[in-house]
Amino acid sequence: MDDSSLCKKLQSKVAIVTGGASGIGEATAHLFADHGTRMIVIADIQDEKGQQVAASIDIHRCTYVHCDVTDEDQVKSMVVQTIQNHGRLDIMFSNAGIVNDKDDTILELDLSGLDRLLAVNVRGMAACVKHAGRAMVDSGVKGSIICTASVAASVGTKRYTDYTMSKHAILGLIRSASLQLGMYGIRVNCVSPAGVATPMACKAYGMDVERLEKVSSSHISLEGMVLKVNHVAEAVLFLASDASAFVTGHDLTVDGGFLASPRSI
Repeated sequence: MDDSSLCKKLQSKVAIVTGGASGIGEATAHLFADHGTRMIVIADIQDEKGQQVAASIDIHRCTYVHCDVTDEDQVKSMVVQTIQNHGRLDIMFSNAGIVNDKDDTILELDLSGLDRLLAVNVRGMAACVKHAGRAMVDSGVKGSIICTASVAASVGTKRYTDYTMSKHAILGLIRSASLQLGMYGIRVNCVSPAGVATPMACKAYGMDVERLEKVSSSHISLEGMVLKVNHVAEAVLFLASDASAFVTGHDLTVDGGFLASPRSI
């Protein structure tokens, strides 16, 4: 397959990427652009970074909007404006998420912190799936909705109880939504990376990129490999494109074999 055919994977598609100002979202926005997306709407609360990412892609093919996914009205407005400005919505990559600074076990769990985290990681993703799904149904678009989960959605953990809870919820969200939206030809999936050294993860774990990558790589079975944001973005591209036309309700792990030989994390 030559480069020209590769660039047509998302030809003429319109996509929203939440949490697109950095990390996995930023890498995915760039990859979507490389593969022919007509318009990418980057949504985030990091305004300066989001605007910089949009400008680095192409102001004629990428725009930034401020959107706090904990506010359903902002999510709805983002989707409505995307369709008003660009005619349709084909892809929703619901990627915005947070990690609390505390790594509480259940015995010390800060419930106010839990509420804040669930508002972003669960309620925010549910709002994105809801309003993207409604828009696709109303306009007759057989689109693709992808959420960012985690390997923590499939195992128990000794720390970060709230984060683990939130990512388990994403599996329930995409499995239920895929059944409910399947009758309209809309696919709903999630991608579950192992530890990847994004700016958010480095800050949460108090490690620099090199240290976090070393720790994460010690838990995988692929010798000599390090998980990068581009590896996750490639998985999202697959789920967004027609290459996965018969894939829905699926949790695509990008973990280098972590879950094949689970360890306590």
